[in-house]
Amino acid sequence: MAQINPYGMLLAIGIAAYSSCTLAQVQAKEDIGQEEFESHCASCHGKDGKGGGPLVDFLKRRSPDLTVLAKANHGVLPMKRLFDVIEGEDVPIHGSREMPVWGREFRIQNAANLREARGLYDSESLVRARILMLLEYLDRLQVR
Repeated sequence: MAQINPYGMLLAIGIAAYSSCTLAQVQAKEDIGQEEFESHCASCHGKDGKGGGPLVDFLKRRSPDLTVLAKANHGVLPMKRLFDVIEGEDVPIHGSREMPVWGREFRIQNAANLREARGLYDSESLVRARILMLLEYLDRLQVR
């Protein structure tokens, strides 16, 4: 019967522990909703969502504080209304519509990114998923 080398066993356990910690860190860093927010919203609404983004001085109206949307709605984030605003269906809320129509932008980005996979994806589902991930992140930013 072969003997087990205790140093080899410790090395194997150490490598396995290190690998699982590294994998957990990589997975914990990926937050698609936060990435969508930082890529598309933070320039106006601020990285913290409170309305102080770097482009705020160029806007006609100050960006709203997105962290108090639920508080202003009896503790519930108005998901349908926000979805419509982000997607571009609900223009009157923003008046002159300074905010980009992200639904259209997401469709354009999807087409450019997935041109080779034509017919293998549903653009509307991808747009809906991106907006829902963004809304889930906004929900986490809420002060209740």
